[in-house]
Amino acid sequence: MAQLKITQVKSAIGRQDNQRQTLRSLGLKRIGDSVVRSDDPVTLGYVNTIPHLLDVQAVSDEEAGE
Repeated sequence: MAQLKITQVKSAIGRQDNQRQTLRSLGLKRIGDSVVRSDDPVTLGYVNTIPHLLDVQAVSDEEAGE
């Protein structure tokens, strides 16, 4: 299954509560934090909620394991 590398690039300060909660649900706490998540409908929903705060890149399964 495809993997996504999700990086927080903007602050959650001054954002709506649902946007801050979405960042926490993804496991992101500060600018520069990155997580690798599977490319499934739940993750895409999170990303579509806050695309202005994130940088999303597709990664291969080999890269995600490192």
